[in-house]
Amino acid sequence: MQDFLVSAKPDLHRERQGWLKALAEERRLSPETAEAYERDTRQFLQFLTGHNAGPPGISDIAALRPADLRAFLAHRRSQGVGARTLGRGLAGVRSLLRFLERRGLANAAGATALRAPRQPKSLPKPLTAADARRVVSAAEQLSEEPWIAARDAAVLTLLYGCGLRISEALAIEAGDLPGAGVLRIAGKGGKTRLAPVLPLAQRAVAEYRKLCPYHLAPDRPLFRGARGGPLNPAIVQRAMRGLRSALNLPDTATPHALRHSFATHLLGRGGDLRTIQELLGHASLSTTQIYTGVDTQRLLDIYDAAHPRA
Repeated sequence: MQDFLVSAKPDLHRERQGWLKALAEERRLSPETAEAYERDTRQFLQFLTGHNAGPPGISDIAALRPADLRAFLAHRRSQGVGARTLGRGLAGVRSLLRFLERRGLANAAGATALRAPRQPKSLPKPLTAADARRVVSAAEQLSEEPWIAARDAAVLTLLYGCGLRISEALAIEAGDLPGAGVLRIAGKGGKTRLAPVLPLAQRAVAEYRKLCPYHLAPDRPLFRGARGGPLNPAIVQRAMRGLRSALNLPDTATPHALRHSFATHLLGRGGDLRTIQELLGHASLSTTQIYTGVDTQRLLDIYDAAHPRA
């Protein structure tokens, strides 16, 4: 890691170097995260230099109060830093303080108790209905092995047609699909929900079953890898990356984006939030309400593009 000039007394500078070494060798953080922590704590020590009218040492760190940390966050916010960067900066400072605490040099309780800045909720980015149809089409799958192409189409169709998480789709057993076309899904936290299976999805699964070279026992995973074992999520993600490139889709077109697309397209066609909440298996309606922002943004984009006075 590049050696930067740090505003700190020798005792604190020495301990901070030991912390940075521990990040790389013991915690094995990625180089990017370690560099971010180095930069964030360097900025923190620079702030304390002005805040305390002199470079800080171990004694200054030991005397830190929550108010000092809040002042640092306020200072950074005044420089135009966003909530995500502030949150990461606080995480870096906490990590350094916990390191010093383990060595009996400081108390990290104040930093731990300080609430991190509220992170903005990013809107999910759904595919257009036309792009979603192309992604789940058996004809668009890239594998030259017919049964694998049928498998990929069936998995992606369930993600989009039922709003499933990828883990939920791959947990389906071969005996789970009844003739009535309803799946019982065990979602997060053991919460069970019913998911209607569209005829399109039923046909996709039937085609995969017909072509799959492995025996699909009722109590075994429905979707299999090339060697017959349970299908790994990374394989589905890789297939989606290939489709993204082949169909010229944005980087946001991921398997999970198909679940977002399911909810957004239902809402756009008049689906009510309570029903969509049940279909997605959300514990709280507030989680589902994020899709109203997606749909509102879509309407505003249409307005901006089409209204003569926009």
